[in-house]
Amino acid sequence: MSKNVVDERISKFKNKGKDPAKLRKKRISECVELRKAHKNESFLKRRNLTLSSLPDEEALSPDNTSNAMVTFLPVEDIIEDVNSDCKKYQTRGCQAARKLLSHERNPPVKEMVDAGLLSRFVSFLSMDDEPILQFEAAWALTNIASGTSWHTQQVVEHGAVPAFIALLASPMLHISEQAVWALGNIAGDGPAYRDLLIECNVVPALLACLSPDTPVGYLRNLTWTLSNLCRNRNPFPPLSAVQQVLPSLIQLLHLDDKDILSDSCWAISFLSDGDNDRIDVVVKTGIVSRLVELMCHEDLSVMIPALRSIANIVSGSDWQTQVAIDAGFLKVLPQLMRHPKASVQKEAAWALSNIAAGPCTQIQQLITCGLLPPLVEQLRNGDFKTQREAVWAVTHFTNGGTVEQVVNLMHSGALEAIINLLQVKDAKVILLIMKAINNIFLVAEKLGETEKLSLLIEELGGLDRIEILQNHDNDTVYQAAQDLIEKYFGEDEEVVGVKADSTDDGLVFNSSGVHETFDF
Repeated sequence: MSKNVVDERISKFKNKGKDPAKLRKKRISECVELRKAHKNESFLKRRNLTLSSLPDEEALSPDNTSNAMVTFLPVEDIIEDVNSDCKKYQTRGCQAARKLLSHERNPPVKEMVDAGLLSRFVSFLSMDDEPILQFEAAWALTNIASGTSWHTQQVVEHGAVPAFIALLASPMLHISEQAVWALGNIAGDGPAYRDLLIECNVVPALLACLSPDTPVGYLRNLTWTLSNLCRNRNPFPPLSAVQQVLPSLIQLLHLDDKDILSDSCWAISFLSDGDNDRIDVVVKTGIVSRLVELMCHEDLSVMIPALRSIANIVSGSDWQTQVAIDAGFLKVLPQLMRHPKASVQKEAAWALSNIAAGPCTQIQQLITCGLLPPLVEQLRNGDFKTQREAVWAVTHFTNGGTVEQVVNLMHSGALEAIINLLQVKDAKVILLIMKAINNIFLVAEKLGETEKLSLLIEELGGLDRIEILQNHDNDTVYQAAQDLIEKYFGEDEEVVGVKADSTDDGLVFNSSGVHETFDF
């Protein structure tokens, strides 16, 4: 990332060159997009080894027998049974197929496809008068769809989608749940099949399965499938589908089961991971306060997606950010910044950096809620990913904060912390730090204390590190270092009447004829 790119990215946060009386109306989405996590927070697909609603008399899952007792028919025998005209043999073949698909790491899916078994499995899905056969076929197809994209493609192209959607209305709960699971695997393959399911009206069919009497285990699978329908952002799910799903997700977020809460929070995080209009759809549901509550949940599987959701929201407009602040987010954020899990620290630091990119009123709320000490702690001791987010926070802070707010930041020890990070290898982070240092010098110029700041940076070892960066492999880093030295550390500059005294509170500068308000 060049210095010009960094400068452009930062400048867009604060209405550079615009009327200072006008607050920035929104954060620049592309700035935040570069740092949004792209990882699989929960399983996109999963094999069905057991079902929560499976009746005892139909407990066919391999989990209900020891692995030593599970016997596998050869693929040739399975093909023969499934292709027979006898319902008994068909059922035996489907059951043998799903056992093989459940246990084998690399199941013989291609052989089954080539033998025409998928067409047979799909045809069995409509046999309401043969529920065991229907169920076994659904189970086998579910496990095939849990595999690679090619496996899922085979299931879809053999016509399973409308058959599974029809099965959602089955009066037999374990069959309906199996259809939920299969559709979740198909949705988890990517945006193309997600949108195909939505076009086939899967959302209202799934929501019809929700009722006060729905067993918790079934609700877990249903919530997971809804979450997969909310996933992916290239493209995003259609807004019409989002508006259909959201009311039910809000209800699910008020249950106590941690698995349901986790998948519901992930769903909200997917839906809020977009532009301000998409964030607005989530915020206007009134769910922000509940998400803030869930950030205090004892289980990380709930806490992390709740935090991710709020971090997405505070990457939006100033109003959206303020909704999260008013819901108590900043009261929880300090403890999350100090959480023992590095992944939580990173998410918290990212959220903090988004708020620091806001107007000075919100920056002041960060200060008031005690966020500066944990921010500096992460700059000093966090893992590198967290430190990088903390550097962004400092750069935004120095770019948009008032003189007094930047002085507060310096008093917290942030300057020394970012100077120490000038030794990292990441050129982007180095450029951000030098941008922050330049911003601090601009504040010092307003106070007439540029010389004092230059001396302080030299005392902290910053000048030596900046000079070393003139030999950096990255030309942009070299140029930025040279510019800082020429502007603020030139040999022709004469520092007169400035003395650095050590105190218990750090460095305090005393000089005649110079304002004292930038003292450290």
